Amino acid sequence: MLAALPLGPTFLVYVAVMATIVAATLIRVLSPRAATAALAVLALWLGYAAVLGYSGIVGNTRLPVPGVFILLAPIVAFVALVLVRSPAGRYLAVRVPLAWLIGLQAFRIGVELTLHRLWELGSVPKLMTLGGGNIEILVGFSAPLFAWIATRRPGGRRIALIWNVVGLASLANVAARAVLTAPGPLHLVHAEVFNTALGTFPYTFIPGFMAPLAMMLHVLTFRALRAKARTVSPKLGAVAAVAS
Repeated sequence: MLAALPLGPTFLVYVAVMATIVAATLIRVLSPRAATAALAVLALWLGYAAVLGYSGIVGNTRLPVPGVFILLAPIVAFVALVLVRSPAGRYLAVRVPLAWLIGLQAFRIGVELTLHRLWELGSVPKLMTLGGGNIEILVGFSAPLFAWIATRRPGGRRIALIWNVVGLASLANVAARAVLTAPGPLHLVHAEVFNTALGTFPYTFIPGFMAPLAMMLHVLTFRALRAKARTVSPKLGAVAAVAS
């Protein structure tokens, strides 16, 4: 049934659904002013990824700088400067429920199903699928379970931290595979076919939107866990002081 659907339009619908879920989450958990700023960033992000993908820049192997680097440079800079280091990143991390930050990673299932279908079509190598050692789909399937464990089980936050590290390592692994199997100067891993799909619109949204979204959720989860640990420690100190 899924294979019978036109893959490109179906994937674009999936991107739109995920963008809508992200937007709805921001509107629900943030103040109106903060939500407006966040939605503007989201719109710029999607527009930037769409323009670079549709224009062919991402897949252009003749540029002096690989197109995927042009696509990702401002996104990675935003993550490093805003989500990792700034108070705005901490504010977002503590406003979005921890279970949501982890559970939303289930969207990776759809990405991996798309990659599997692209492999069947000969547009990405097997290395990009579960059969080739890419465990991203397992991270997606386990996300709801670990979202529940993080908030309902003793020691859940520590378990969630371990899961978050594994998920981030998995993301880095598949990102490296994608870059090193793509045509161009960084083609260092020679698989049965080139990874051409991720340089072709609309699948450029995988490196341009889906992968950065997963990275952002991981970063915010780290910050949320750290913030919760800091709020628990003073409470424990106060209890110890009263008991003494």
